[in-house]
Amino acid sequence: MEQSRAEGFDGFVAARWSALLNLARLLVGGDRHRAEDLLQEALVKLWFVWPKIADEAPEAYLRKVLARAAARSARRLWWGERPVEQLPDLAATGDVSAAVVERSRLEAALAQLPPRQRTAVVLRYYQDLSEKQVAEVLGCPVGTARSHASRGVARLRRILADVIEPVG
Repeated sequence: MEQSRAEGFDGFVAARWSALLNLARLLVGGDRHRAEDLLQEALVKLWFVWPKIADEAPEAYLRKVLARAAARSARRLWWGERPVEQLPDLAATGDVSAAVVERSRLEAALAQLPPRQRTAVVLRYYQDLSEKQVAEVLGCPVGTARSHASRGVARLRRILADVIEPVG
């Protein structure tokens, strides 16, 4: 029984890892390291309830856990980072494509949104959830979720409309 539980969980994680990591990254405003921590925390919670929800909706459960954990982490004041005397060597970068630049620009704009607006926008337009599902994840009425998404999109449009002049 434990073997099949582990195989089912492993299969789910392997199949959905990339999409879930992208969701977590967007929920935390683009920070990949925080997103990985967030996703690991959510997967631990999923593991403990896996037998109950494996046949129902594990991804919906995980989305809700991720959204709530992202909201909690946004309220944290300190992440335990400490300064060091010497910076690590930076990896050499190759040619950056326009898609990567645009995605980075969008992630930076998302990071400027308040956490609940960011969560509503990501769940509604990136995850393509209905307004009702977004409201369930946020734990608020549908109208409030709709308002968060609408205000978030309007603010994103204003942020992305600002053209940054290149230096040099």
